[in-house]
Amino acid sequence: MKKPDPVQVGGGAVAERDPRPRPSGPFGPDPGRPGNLTAVPNADQPTLIRPGPPRPAHPRPTPLDVLAARLGTEPPAGAAELVPVTGITHDSRAVRPGDLYAALPGARVHGADFAGQAAAAGAVAVLTDPAGAERAAATGLPVLTVPDPRAEMGELAAAVYGSPGEGMLRIGITGTSGKTTTSYLVEGGLRAATAGATGLIGTVETRIGQERIKSERTTPEATDLQALFAVMRERGVESVVMEVSSHALVLGRVDGAVFDVAVFTNLSPEHMEFHSGMEDYFQAKAQLFTPRRSRLGVVNLDDAYGRRLVAEASVPVVTFSAEGNLDADWRAEDVEAGLMDSRFTAVGPKGERVRATAPLPGPFNIANTLAAIAALAAAGLDPQTAADGVAAVPGVPGRLERVDAGQRYLAVVDYAHKTDAVESVLRALRSTTGGRIHAVLGCGGDRDRSKRGPMGAAVARLADTAVLTSDNPRSEDPLAILAAMLEGAVTVPADQRGHVIVEPDRAAAVAAAVARARPGDVVLVAGKGHEQGQDIAGVVRPFDDREVLRAAIEKDRQEL
Repeated sequence: MKKPDPVQVGGGAVAERDPRPRPSGPFGPDPGRPGNLTAVPNADQPTLIRPGPPRPAHPRPTPLDVLAARLGTEPPAGAAELVPVTGITHDSRAVRPGDLYAALPGARVHGADFAGQAAAAGAVAVLTDPAGAERAAATGLPVLTVPDPRAEMGELAAAVYGSPGEGMLRIGITGTSGKTTTSYLVEGGLRAATAGATGLIGTVETRIGQERIKSERTTPEATDLQALFAVMRERGVESVVMEVSSHALVLGRVDGAVFDVAVFTNLSPEHMEFHSGMEDYFQAKAQLFTPRRSRLGVVNLDDAYGRRLVAEASVPVVTFSAEGNLDADWRAEDVEAGLMDSRFTAVGPKGERVRATAPLPGPFNIANTLAAIAALAAAGLDPQTAADGVAAVPGVPGRLERVDAGQRYLAVVDYAHKTDAVESVLRALRSTTGGRIHAVLGCGGDRDRSKRGPMGAAVARLADTAVLTSDNPRSEDPLAILAAMLEGAVTVPADQRGHVIVEPDRAAAVAAAVARARPGDVVLVAGKGHEQGQDIAGVVRPFDDREVLRAAIEKDRQEL
């Protein structure tokens, strides 16, 4: 049966649903078709199963009584000094022989409920709070009891692995947008300017020299982070750059790590389901710019929160401005924006004039590039060598990543999943093309609901075709999310609004955008970027925007 047309709104027309019957299914039409919103069993997702984080191959044992002393608590009764600890984890499923298991209180269950599982896997002791102490002790393992084990976990993990990050150059990057891109650019500069191996930890992946490991979250838990540092030390890594999320700062994931350089990109509304408001969000980010977390800050002077951070940071600060602010220590001049990159001169605090290329398009990537150069210079590297390394970065996964399948228009995938990012990407593409822009966008479920309307309005206002679709609906009804986006889209006056299509099936939405593209146009698929799965009703099924976009282009070309 031919699939009915999606709901469309364009030029002020009222959205009307196709009256023809549609196949039933929990998430929309034709639920058995590839690319739709049908959940699949876990057994059908082998490519999404990830191993635990790597551990050092030759850990040095630390006596349990030494760790107890660091906590300021009494060592467990018995010969605690004879209990060797060689690792630490907060996840009972990841326990290895010799581990200290950190049993943390949770929203629904307590980690102490899994202490038996940890003991069976080889844990030699348990760290927990008074609420979990009795259950932990029932395993027969020695128990270290403290009021707040999460608050102790980072420092303790660093002690277990012998302070593995010390001696490495560590650069941490925080902010709302640009963390991933800036981290890749910094790592490119590190590879060019230093002789040793480099490391990268972030949203997309962890890189240890040439090894690449898929990431589970932007910033790993403290136990995993210190283990990563230990592995990097074993493999000769001399410098590492990592993304530092607000969640990581609030939850202590970077406890036990002091960054040589901390970078602030910008701040806009995000994670409001976690933070109580923008002030709380800002204060979380500001924690990185204190002596406990870093030695030096590099801050974006073009951002209002950046200017506030300059005044409130308790570490020395170097500033940068992509807008050429003369008050900034580093600023961009002589900017030449291109379709896929931008060239400019980075002027430094000592009058340095560094030839620079932002290897991705858009003003925001000039800012990201300048941030990387300023951070590398602040770390003591030669600015021109660093800038050359930044310019050589071939791209960043899922960040304005090109998809070429022989088409005569530009097709890109981007991670933009908040209003400011969507607007920035669309404006950047508009400034570099004379054709039309066909954009596909959705909003994630179980996340900040306040941004759905504004995101729908942004894509309707700035794109010639706005295809509203599903992102990761998670436990929410995809149509309810789309209704909120559509509500925002119709607030845009008809004469300022592009053609709006509502298509719950993400693969079909991509195909709809591709079908409208002509030579010289741009197709943008936004929201998921590098992600390789779609979370529907608690089940993650394989879905890669880049592959889906390529397949849609190839099919469209075959049908011409």
